Amino acid sequence: MKFTAVAAACLSLFSQVIGETNVAGPSSSKVTLPATFKPPQVFKNANLVHVISLEKSYAKESINVLIENTSPEPQDEYFLPFTSDQMERIGGFEVKDRKDASVSGFVIEAVEFDQLSDTQYYRIRLPTPLPAKGQQTLGISFYYLNSFAPLPAAIQQSEKQYLVYEFSAYCQSAYPTLKQKTEVKLPSSDIPDYTKFAGSGETKEFPQKQGSKLIYGPFPEIPAGAVSPVKVRYEFTKPITHVSLYERDIEVSHWGGNVAFEERYTLYNHGANLSAQFNRVKWAQSQYFNPQSYALKELKVPLRVGSKDAYFTDAIGNVSTSRFRSNRREAVLELKPRYPVFGGWKYPFTIGWNADSKTFLRKKSGDNYLLNVPFIEGPKQPEGVAFEQIHVRVLLPEGAENVKFYTTIPESAITDYTVDLQRTYLDTIGRTVLTIKARNLVDDFRDRELIVSYDYSLAASLRKPLIIFSSMLAVFVGMWTISKVDVRFSTK
Repeated sequence: MKFTAVAAACLSLFSQVIGETNVAGPSSSKVTLPATFKPPQVFKNANLVHVISLEKSYAKESINVLIENTSPEPQDEYFLPFTSDQMERIGGFEVKDRKDASVSGFVIEAVEFDQLSDTQYYRIRLPTPLPAKGQQTLGISFYYLNSFAPLPAAIQQSEKQYLVYEFSAYCQSAYPTLKQKTEVKLPSSDIPDYTKFAGSGETKEFPQKQGSKLIYGPFPEIPAGAVSPVKVRYEFTKPITHVSLYERDIEVSHWGGNVAFEERYTLYNHGANLSAQFNRVKWAQSQYFNPQSYALKELKVPLRVGSKDAYFTDAIGNVSTSRFRSNRREAVLELKPRYPVFGGWKYPFTIGWNADSKTFLRKKSGDNYLLNVPFIEGPKQPEGVAFEQIHVRVLLPEGAENVKFYTTIPESAITDYTVDLQRTYLDTIGRTVLTIKARNLVDDFRDRELIVSYDYSLAASLRKPLIIFSSMLAVFVGMWTISKVDVRFSTK
């Protein structure tokens, strides 16, 4: 893998830095403010477009908003409100400048001011304060996990599945909005139920239905904090793939020239339950026609070119229904569970593979090494995959020190990080292990980079072979010494 100059520059900054062994990072990224806090009314939304995408097994929301500073002083703190329930399910929060992609430095923090309040906030710090009457166009995006409810909650195994999603036709905002509209993108035009209400201007009724899209608005000026509850029921005959716990181990071996990957999944299908017993005969017959189903039948995991020795196991043992294809152009691990995973069902499993360390590891200077790997990989499905809890462990060689890391996933997603020691075979002090915990990510963040920098001296690299040599030498010397001892009984 080629390491870009941007990655190297990021490493010099290391917004996430760990310097010493056994140093734990912050367990929470929340900022605590007084219980009486209310966002100061220093902005207004001149124009806002709220886009809700329900095309996958999770909800993605994008807010493109033109903000204007209405105070006489420069301002750099913009607040976005959410309910307490939304704060638990939100993830992948990112902010960009819609007009200038080169602008960076937005700082996103969850604000905690009153645990009993149903309204919580994310605070967005602008890279540079916005002057009086100044304007800036923000592109805000985030995801909601566990956001759908099947209706009906139980269906036959060959029936269509319908989901319900609830939201507000008015975009959540802590500031008045002069003009806005909400677009809802759905996977198909089969939308049997959705909330309707009187329109404004030339539009007599909201929403306007355009194929698989619903449009609420445009609305005239809306005050801060206003909501208009909306419920949409739509057809989604696909699995709702949800990974409650995703554990990823990356083991680096300098002597073996290998990087070993292992991923452990606790996977659920959050779709509708079966209303009757599963009929395997009926299922086998239907597969000849390959109909659309809300059961999870297979998973495809694209890997880096050059990956090898792939395996797929579950609680019983090796799963022989997998297929691994690897050539000069691609490497794909195709997984077929032992049974179709219907709504409410669970399927824990493990996959792993090896790769040449030259693909991910390079020596920067002196004793310093850079490891560049994807933060998460996992399946790539048309319906998407959501990851609730993510634990990534990077097992570095014994003696690695001065560990630092940088990742391109949203900083607000990281909840904790530590550097510890773990003893494995033939270790003395133990291997250095970097553990990063994150939450509420989706497969859109697949292949986002995790760059780890560490020092690994020649003396540390020779530690294990010298210990093995010394141990074997001590054994032979001991055996030779014992062989020279005369243990026979002497006669007088």
